[in-house]
Amino acid sequence: MAATHTARDGRPDIAAALAFVIGLSAIAGAWGFQLIGGYVPCALCLEQRVPYYVGLPVIAVALVLSRLSPAGWAAARLLLVVAAVVFAYGATLGVYQSGAEWSFWAGPADCGGGTAVATSAGDLLNQMRSTRVVSCTEASWRLLGLSFAGWNVVASAAVALLCFVAALAPRRRSADL
Repeated sequence: MAATHTARDGRPDIAAALAFVIGLSAIAGAWGFQLIGGYVPCALCLEQRVPYYVGLPVIAVALVLSRLSPAGWAAARLLLVVAAVVFAYGATLGVYQSGAEWSFWAGPADCGGGTAVATSAGDLLNQMRSTRVVSCTEASWRLLGLSFAGWNVVASAAVALLCFVAALAPRRRSADL
């Protein structure tokens, strides 16, 4: 059993891996609701995806570096802090949109959704006739009282917290194993 231990406790890797899985599940769910469920995201919804596109690769690199030398672990800690800040920003965007949906404050004035790209002039005309502008201030779906933006707050905050936990976890010395 002792042969499977690394030079530090495995808990930071578990927290970082869990952060990665939660983040990947959240962005996969967002894409699933869009592509399979037919939910058209608003501009603010699309902006809330950016932290996943930036943060998940950062977490993946941190996981790889954490398995290398002590210098790799130091770099991994720095990357995990960066990822935590990125996902905290994503949670803040979700709080902003959720508050606008509940009319706690005004949402962005220029918020509207996108649609699929038309492949011909006929498709473009049909698309223009059937397109509904998606508002950032109207929740298109709720589960347990939370909209997509609300669930993004939960997922992004969980990923940020797990990244901070992983980055700040103490290293164990080889003699302690």
